[in-house]
Amino acid sequence: MLIAEDLLLLLYDDQTGKPVTGSPGLDYALAGAVLIELTLNRKLDITVQGAGEKPGRLKVLDSAPTGDPILDERLAYVVNKPGKKPKDQIGHLSKRLRDQLLTRLTDRGVLEADEGRVLGLFPVTRWPAKDARHEAEVRAKLESVLKVGAAPDERTGALIALLSALNVVPKVVTEAVDKRALKQRAKEIAESDWAADAVKKAVSEMQAAVTAAIVVAATAGASAGS
Repeated sequence: MLIAEDLLLLLYDDQTGKPVTGSPGLDYALAGAVLIELTLNRKLDITVQGAGEKPGRLKVLDSAPTGDPILDERLAYVVNKPGKKPKDQIGHLSKRLRDQLLTRLTDRGVLEADEGRVLGLFPVTRWPAKDARHEAEVRAKLESVLKVGAAPDERTGALIALLSALNVVPKVVTEAVDKRALKQRAKEIAESDWAADAVKKAVSEMQAAVTAAIVVAATAGASAGS
């Protein structure tokens, strides 16, 4: 499973098949998860100050395909547009991504495509869980870190950071008594040194990119409605 697939499973309710958070934040977080995955695979990096490079830019380390079509489509886009900030790329990288992930998870028998109509007129597809075993394992790791205090691995830390950026941790870890403490714990994990420098840089940039993209979208929506 990709980190983006794990994130998608966490952000869709198993029973209703509906997302627990709205667009565009969900889609931007999925794109951020793909960029983090490419960083873990040593395909991308985030530049730092010095060495003649502008900091905080996407840098291609290895343009060879990974063998995963979803990752390779996004890697090819970054290769063709090097030196951009993640927040400036994340919108394009999110295009069609959610549909691709939903379709793949359905083909694998993890989700089920439940087609219906709203008010008997408008077609809608829900995506309830069909086989929740993998998701249960991911949730168990999240709860071990957020509720018990275990140290996160890189994938779990990345998931927590993205969920924190979306401000949906209490919607995912639903049995926590103190939701404020849960959100604070997630924020602390996101900011702590749980990963190698390259991965931590990528996660920090993706958090910032997701947050910035959500703010821009919300501002644009408010302006359009005024």
